[in-house]
Amino acid sequence: MSELDAKDFFTDVSLVADPAPYFHRLRSKCPVLREPHHGAMMVTGYAEALEVFKQRDVFSSCVAVTGPIPPLPFMPRGDDVTEQISQHQADMPWAAYLVTLDGQAHGVLRAMLNGLLTHTRLRKNEEYVRQLCDRLIDGLIANGRCEFVSEYANALSTLVIADLLGVPEDDREELLQLLGEPPTQIAGDPQHKSARDPLAHLDSRFTGYMEERRGHPCGDMMSELANTRFKDGSQPDLDVPVRLAKFLFGAGQDTSARLMASCFRLLGECSHLQDRLRAERNRIPDFIEETLRLESPVKTLSRLTRTTTSIGGVTVAAGTIVTLALGAADRDPRRFEAPDELNIDRSNVRDHVAFSRGPHACPGAPLARAETRITLERFLDRMRDIRICDAQHGPAAARRYDYVPTYLLRGLSALHLEFDAA
Repeated sequence: MSELDAKDFFTDVSLVADPAPYFHRLRSKCPVLREPHHGAMMVTGYAEALEVFKQRDVFSSCVAVTGPIPPLPFMPRGDDVTEQISQHQADMPWAAYLVTLDGQAHGVLRAMLNGLLTHTRLRKNEEYVRQLCDRLIDGLIANGRCEFVSEYANALSTLVIADLLGVPEDDREELLQLLGEPPTQIAGDPQHKSARDPLAHLDSRFTGYMEERRGHPCGDMMSELANTRFKDGSQPDLDVPVRLAKFLFGAGQDTSARLMASCFRLLGECSHLQDRLRAERNRIPDFIEETLRLESPVKTLSRLTRTTTSIGGVTVAAGTIVTLALGAADRDPRRFEAPDELNIDRSNVRDHVAFSRGPHACPGAPLARAETRITLERFLDRMRDIRICDAQHGPAAARRYDYVPTYLLRGLSALHLEFDAA
């Protein structure tokens, strides 16, 4: 019996820095396996994860953010808990947000969001992103070093989503501080784990923005959101666009920053890859996709089984929480050859599930990809020999990195880089 078998993925901080051995251990036993501490069914196989994504009527997203902590507010009964979910969902954390909704309630809001995050809008935004990248690099490059997460990645992603939404410049830093720690913190996070609306403290600010834009639209995304209408022509209650705007502001900066930091950790460890990407700029998107596969910014997503079913031939009872380990599915050797190796030339480099699949696929994925691509282009243009700081992270043979202690997300707490100006 391996010592990994006794570890609790949802509470053990020792699994945060490198969860891959734990996931590989689970998959070697069975790609659909019940963990003993909370009773969650852990899905670590690629094909099995796709099964769950495809059965949208069988699996509810009501526990997408929290997984098994806190426990369900009801005791599941029988082979169909659909009615119990309906009765108790309002008592569950994040219940009113897009990420936890199902069926028509989700579809209506997702359509509203898709109408805002259009390809045309994102393309127009790229020049702003490029100028912002250069402005941030201007403040770093003379020092020959930076702490990439706080000094660049968080700053860029926050300013970009704030600009898209139309958050006033004077409010941006304060709102970022109000967001606080990400959800599902392993080291204790009762306010996020149990609160029905963990973003309620942003209500008054975003309600004010929406009220102002309903009366005086000014061409930004929040103006469109505030004045959008349902297909029947009716206007949503104000709390609907407020929740969407809050969620976009919180989630929109998070995924991009984590992806960028992972890219630069891998890039800083591999000088010949930097040389190749400088010479073959068209391969930068492939590098981003391979980084997503290796270091998925969303480590896990969870679902609640509505009706008794099976995944990969394993029976899963109604009322069971199913935790999809996206990072594990994307390292499944049955799908990806040499899955723990960085290889931008793999033929299925875009097959990963890092941004989920189906109706709940990450709506901000195109924005995260664009911010990361432009960042890589500008850093490679303006810097030579981007490298990891040995003094902060240890020598190449014994690197030390700290990751944010959450079982939902994967992201570096800090990344110290050194570089030479081009």
